[in-house]
Amino acid sequence: MDFVSAVKSCFAQYAGFSGRAPRSEFWWFFLFQVLVLLAAAAVSDTLNALVSLGLLLPGLAVGARRLHDIGRSGWWQLLYLTGIGVLLLLYWFVQPSED
Repeated sequence: MDFVSAVKSCFAQYAGFSGRAPRSEFWWFFLFQVLVLLAAAAVSDTLNALVSLGLLLPGLAVGARRLHDIGRSGWWQLLYLTGIGVLLLLYWFVQPSED
């Protein structure tokens, strides 16, 4: 999956927490989020906050679908709240897809 198709797919499934997302879709959308947030932060703090809120739901949705792809529940994303759990999630996000 390329950059454009990954971003289109994530926005087409804006709040779709079911299904699976391959590694390429997840990481291309992650790169898109980083680039958009950097551009918004360069313009203004208010725009950055609005863009962050707008990208929160599709980011969580693609994260849940990525976790489904490796055989985990999307609820594991609650580890983001612990701080150290980000490392475990990062490890899972780079794992190959499960059959």
